[in-house]
Amino acid sequence: MSETVALERARDTAFPILLGLSASHLLNDMNQSLLTAIYPTVKESMGLTFAQIGLVTLAYQAVASMLQPLVGLVADKKSHPHSLSIGMLFTLTGLLLLSIATRYEVLIGAAMLVGIGSSIFHPESSRIARMASGGRHGLAQSLFQVGGNVGSSIGPLLAAFIVGARGQGRIAWFALAALLASLLLWKIGDWAAHQHRTGKRKVAITETGLSRRQTRVAMGVLVALIFSKYVYLTSLSSYYTFYLIQTFGVSVRDAQLCLFAFLGAVAVGTVAGGPIGDRFGRKMVIWFSIFGVLPFSLALPYVGLAPTILLTIVIGLVLSSAFSAIIVFGQELMPHRVGTIAGLFFGFGIGGLGAAGLGWLADQTSIGFVYRLCGFMPALGILAAFLPNLKKLDKEAS
Repeated sequence: MSETVALERARDTAFPILLGLSASHLLNDMNQSLLTAIYPTVKESMGLTFAQIGLVTLAYQAVASMLQPLVGLVADKKSHPHSLSIGMLFTLTGLLLLSIATRYEVLIGAAMLVGIGSSIFHPESSRIARMASGGRHGLAQSLFQVGGNVGSSIGPLLAAFIVGARGQGRIAWFALAALLASLLLWKIGDWAAHQHRTGKRKVAITETGLSRRQTRVAMGVLVALIFSKYVYLTSLSSYYTFYLIQTFGVSVRDAQLCLFAFLGAVAVGTVAGGPIGDRFGRKMVIWFSIFGVLPFSLALPYVGLAPTILLTIVIGLVLSSAFSAIIVFGQELMPHRVGTIAGLFFGFGIGGLGAAGLGWLADQTSIGFVYRLCGFMPALGILAAFLPNLKKLDKEAS
């Protein structure tokens, strides 16, 4: 791609919209991350087992995983940009319910409401990010996703200093963030609706030249890679604080700060993955980020506190760089199903199943055993060798 074309593409990228989507994603995922961040608090106050904690994650992710592909499919047929703002109100309601939850059933219901909000948010917002990309699809996805990763990392920090210090009821204050996101998304919806009415920014569709069988195989590989990524990240996001508390005797607040450091690394890695994929090809990024993290995941259960914190930061940086590349790779494999692909991968429910299964396994064995077992999950990254090389296609499409 020539320098002149690159400059034209850069000018055509709607950065205010991308930044608005990123900010909304930050607020959305910050609120979602409060759920996992308060697990140590509710486990003690409600007397829950690890399996019950895992079922809370399953309830949240099962709702999201079932609804998000359906929302994406509907969006591919007819876009509903203002649904983003309305969906955020489900998250708002879930947070208010979470702030007063004293029974396990109420906790499950709050998690499901937050999951509904997530299922409405991700597919349509991912479509709008692609619309605003100006052809720089990897960059657009990274900017969009980094907001969510930053929000996910802020959640545990806020939980440590606000919810942990002042009580579960303070979660209600975070409903204001959901309201702010709803207002911002309404304005973004106005912009997207205008683009649809005027026919502007219609995303060009570039066929891959692959056969139907090759496309199915490639999609199967992407699903397997997403499986390994989600299960391993779920093992960290859901049980990392418990691992640090039980293995090294750290306080709940210090464990949440370590979780914040890990999720912050995930945010930084997400920023890098998209632009690198735009420049060098997404297959290379996917291969390196998943399979390349294997030595670190295998070493994690056998080191002390300081190396554990360092290794999780490295794992977060490397492993998170794959997600933007996987999303865009899937959308390029099926260019007529952009929203469906976003809904499928953002709502991939195996993370919730993994959380429930890992929680049960932790009850039967130990958190340390869970991490020794999950350390092998990134080995599935070797399947990236079976992905078609779309590097040339990426360059032509951009």
